Amino acid sequence: MGPFDLLRILAATFERLGLEYLVTGSVATIAYGEPRFTNDLDIVVALTEERLDSFCDAFPEEDYYLSRDAIREAILHRRQFNIIHFASGLKVDVIIPADDEFERSRRRRGRALELGQDWGARFASPEDVILRKLQYYREGGSEKHPRDIAGVFKIQGSRLDLDYIAEWAERLGVGEIWRDLLRVMSGHTGHAE
Repeated sequence: MGPFDLLRILAATFERLGLEYLVTGSVATIAYGEPRFTNDLDIVVALTEERLDSFCDAFPEEDYYLSRDAIREAILHRRQFNIIHFASGLKVDVIIPADDEFERSRRRRGRALELGQDWGARFASPEDVILRKLQYYREGGSEKHPRDIAGVFKIQGSRLDLDYIAEWAERLGVGEIWRDLLRVMSGHTGHAE
């Protein structure tokens, strides 16, 4: 089982439970950009304490590792927790969204993508994926983030709302990083600033 196989199960589960979710992170950059290996999934889920039991029950302990206490803490402090699928070894980072303007915008802008003949999932927009990757790059410096951004930029091209990215990059404190990357990417792809 690969990440997209597990995503199919997760998307069906979240939809059955009526939970609002967005796929983000590496799987989203692969969906919008260029393929690369990933061994985890990042999914923003609007999970509340009232839904904790039904959520945990949807992931049988013989197939998945998860901790009710870690989930409760994540809900309380709006952080993340993990689900591990034993058979594949894949890890799912479930992120409880902050209650802020960017998260509200990101959730509004989410889009359904068809991933197979009979299934799809809800993804963060490519612009919001880029913005999160800019934040992760600022926080950790990993070169995979600019590569992921460049892959999305290359494939999405003129479909990207560069004004939206520029505005939010400034508001999120990553405007200079975005401008530097945009200069490099524009030089390599022929897009104008």
